[in-house]
Amino acid sequence: MSEPRLDNEKRIALLIDADNAPAAKIDVILAEIARHGVANVRRAYGNWKSQHLSGWEKVLHEYAIRPIQQFAYSTGKNASDMAMVIDAMDLMYARNLDGFAIVSSDADFTPLVMRLRNDGYSVYGFGQEKTPTPFVKACSTFLYLEKLGATDDGGDAAAVRPKTTAELQADPELVQLLRSAVSSAADDAGWSHLGTVGSHVRNQGSFDARNYGYRNLSALIDAIGLFEVRRDGQAVEIREAPAARRTTRRRTRRSATD
Repeated sequence: MSEPRLDNEKRIALLIDADNAPAAKIDVILAEIARHGVANVRRAYGNWKSQHLSGWEKVLHEYAIRPIQQFAYSTGKNASDMAMVIDAMDLMYARNLDGFAIVSSDADFTPLVMRLRNDGYSVYGFGQEKTPTPFVKACSTFLYLEKLGATDDGGDAAAVRPKTTAELQADPELVQLLRSAVSSAADDAGWSHLGTVGSHVRNQGSFDARNYGYRNLSALIDAIGLFEVRRDGQAVEIREAPAARRTTRRRTRRSATD
């Protein structure tokens, strides 16, 4: 019997590449998925006879995750990847879901993510910071596991340190992304509503402020120091600061001549 759901509650399939994901993060992964909907389908793929997956075995029952056994049929080949892809396609064609959460640091899942998104599904990616960029950018949203919930689980302080203003401004992709979003949403005076800016940013790729060490977009905007911010109760508006524009453009010109 399927679980009842609220009209606005999204059904999400959680598919875990246990060979390439840490079991210690399953609680924060599920907490993040709960922000978007409910994980009706929960499956973890791997060779469960391997000692490498002993950490996952301990949490499968606690979090109602179904283990999918995949033997290593040949050396150097990951049968779990293929099983995940086949299951994801079956679930997609069943049309009973609204989104997928893929937990892996393996770029081999990039074509799968692109196919799911092409069919209209949201894809929430979770992986370690070593995850290749193509997989990260293919997802609707991608979160680095080292950042996710790190301040609550006593993780490495270096891993959770927010990037400094200088580090943020030295990231040309981030600067361009934010500037383009603000410009696209600006009124005649150059002011943009933060919510509209956030929508533009999310439509551009797998952006999440937490990957830079900040709780939300508002905190990241404050930290990067390139925008004027004005707040009126819950309403937040931003526009590019003229002085900051001149500074970063000088820095860009210097970098181009080095």
